[in-house]
Amino acid sequence: MSDENAKPGMDRRNFLKSAAATAGAATAGAMAAGTVVGAQAADAPADGKPKGGAKPKGDKQIPRPGSDFMVDVIKTLDVKYIAANPGSSFRSLHESVVNYGGNKKPELITCLHEESSVAIAHGYAKAAGKPMAVMLHGTVGLQHAAMAIYNAWCDRVPIMMFAGNGLDATKRRPGTEWYHSVQDAASLVRDFVKWDDQPGSLQHFAESTIRAYKIATTAPMEPVLIMAEMDLQEEPVEHEAELKIPPLSLSVPSQGDTGALAEAARLLVNAKAPVIIVDRAARDQEGVRRMVKFAEALNAPVVDLGARMNFPTTHYLNQTDLRRELVRAADVILLLEVADPWGQLNGVTDPYHEYRRLAKEDVKTISLSFSDVYLKSNYQDFQRFLAVNMAITGDVQASLPEFTEQVRRATDNGRKQVLAGRTKQLRADYDDMRKKARDASAVGWNASPVSTARLAAEVYDVIKAEPWSLVVSDRITWARRLWPTTEYHQMLGGSGGQGVGYSLPGAVGAALANKDKGLLSVTFQPDGDALYASGAFWTAAHHKIPLLFVMHNNRGYYQEVMHLQRMASLHNRPTDRALIGNELNNPAIDFAKLAQAYGVWAEGPITDPNALAGALKRALAVVKSGSPALIDVVCQAR
Repeated sequence: MSDENAKPGMDRRNFLKSAAATAGAATAGAMAAGTVVGAQAADAPADGKPKGGAKPKGDKQIPRPGSDFMVDVIKTLDVKYIAANPGSSFRSLHESVVNYGGNKKPELITCLHEESSVAIAHGYAKAAGKPMAVMLHGTVGLQHAAMAIYNAWCDRVPIMMFAGNGLDATKRRPGTEWYHSVQDAASLVRDFVKWDDQPGSLQHFAESTIRAYKIATTAPMEPVLIMAEMDLQEEPVEHEAELKIPPLSLSVPSQGDTGALAEAARLLVNAKAPVIIVDRAARDQEGVRRMVKFAEALNAPVVDLGARMNFPTTHYLNQTDLRRELVRAADVILLLEVADPWGQLNGVTDPYHEYRRLAKEDVKTISLSFSDVYLKSNYQDFQRFLAVNMAITGDVQASLPEFTEQVRRATDNGRKQVLAGRTKQLRADYDDMRKKARDASAVGWNASPVSTARLAAEVYDVIKAEPWSLVVSDRITWARRLWPTTEYHQMLGGSGGQGVGYSLPGAVGAALANKDKGLLSVTFQPDGDALYASGAFWTAAHHKIPLLFVMHNNRGYYQEVMHLQRMASLHNRPTDRALIGNELNNPAIDFAKLAQAYGVWAEGPITDPNALAGALKRALAVVKSGSPALIDVVCQAR
C-alpha cells in the first residue's frame, strides 16, 4: 500500500477505484494463467465431468490415483456408509469416494467433529449388525476421535477406520501438513483398537483392509484402524494388472467346548437356585430367541444388565430388578458375556473402599465369554478379576443351541418336575416386581420439573403403535423397567466406556441404520452429553435421519452433584454448594433453539408434564415425515 493509501483520511472514491483496479488485474492474471477452477467451470457439463477428456491448462492430471483403487477395495466389503469430518490428509480418498465411487456404498456422512464420526459408526454398528467406515485426519483427527474409539472398544463394537498421514518428510507441504503428520499415528489409539496397520503399497492396502474387516467382525468385535498414506492415495496406480483384491471370508462364530457346556449344564440343572446374568450376549433377534429357549429349558431367572437387549422384559423369567436378591440366594450363577463379573457378586463402599460380598461364599460360578481372549494391559476396561469355577471361552449366541441341548439331556424326569415346580413362584415374583416398578413410577407424577418416570411413560404412550427403537437405552432406566420390550432393536444399550459425548452422535448413527429398516428411532438425550458435540444435530438434519430426541434436561451434571454432596458430608461441610461447577443454569441452555440452529425441528423447554403428550405427538409427526425432531423437557435430576 502506498503512503497515500496508508493515510487514515483516505478518500472513499480513490479507495474504490484502487480496489477495482487491483481486482481487475488479479482477474486478468488468473484468466491468463488458466487456473484449474476456471478451466473446469468452462469445460465441465452439468454433471461435473470434463467434456471429451479436456485437461485443465497448466496442471498435471492423475487419471487413476491410488485412492480409486482403495475405493475399489472398500466396495468389496459390506460397508454402506463412511463418516468423516473433512481433512486434507485423506482428500484424495474423499474425492474418490464421492466421484469415482459415485457416493454409494459407501455414502459419505458429513460430520462436524471426529468424535461424532466414530460415535455415529458405533451406534450404527449396533443397530445394523455390521461395521460402518470412518475417515480421520492425521494426528489431530485421531486425537479428537480417541474418546469415541475407546467407547467402542469397551462396548465391543466393530468399526472400520481409515486415517490419513504423511510419512515422507520430503513430500510434505510446509506448515499444517507437518503439524498433522506423525511417524506412528496408530500409537495414539493402539491401546484400544483390536488391530492396526500402515500399508506401504496398494496391494498391502487391499490385503490389510480385508484382514481388518475380518478381524473387526470376529468376536470379540472391536474397532480397527488402517493408515492411508497420503502419497499412496494421491500417486498414480502403477502395474494395476498385478493388483489383486482378496475375497472376504468371515470367521464362523466360535462355539464353546461341547464337553465344558455339558458339565456346566449339569451344574445348572441340579442347582436349587440358579441365576443367569447376561450383558453383551445377543447380536440380533435370533440371539434373543436362543436366550429365551435356554432360560426356559432351565426355568431359571434372568438378569439382563442392558448393554444389549438380550431378553424380553415381558417374559416372567426376566427379573432384572431383583438382581441383588437373586444373587444373594443363588447357588449357581451363569455369567454370559458379562463385562464386570466381579461387580455382580461383590461391592465396594464409597469412599472407604471396604469390600462387601453379595453372593454366598460357596456359590458356583460359570462364565461363557470371550473376555479372556483379547485384553490389553494399559486401559482397565476388563474390570476386577473374578476366579470363576468354570470359564468357557466361546461366543454366547453361537453356543446357546448346543448349551440348550445339553441342558435338556441333563434334565431327567425327576428334575423336569423340580424345574417346572419353580414356575408359580417365579411368576409371582415377576408380577410383584412389575407392580413395584409401576407404583414407584407414579411418585411425583404431576411434579414440575418433570419426573423421569413420567417422561418415559409419556414417550412410550406416543410411540407404542410404531415399530420403535430406543437407540440409546441406558440413560433413563425407567424405560427398561416399564416398556414392554420384545425385540432386539428396541434397546441398543449405551456407550460402553461411559464416556460422555456418545449419546447424541451414537443415537444419530443407530437412527441411520434404523432408517434403512423402516424403524422409528427415539432417544432420551442428556443435556450435558448434547453439549460435547452438538454438531451431530446438523448431521441428522443434513442427511434427513429421522430421530426423536427427547431431552433429559436436568440442567446439571447430577452424578457429580451427588459426588460433591457425599464428599462434603464426609468432610463435615455444608452440602448446599454442590451445584458449583456442576450446574448448567444461570443462564439455562435453550436446547430447542440450539437444535433449531442446526436445522432440527424443536419445541420447548417444557416444564409442565401435562404439555408433554401434545408436544411429543407434534414431534412424532415430523419424525415420521423423515426428519429429526427434538422436545426439550426440563426434568428432575434422576
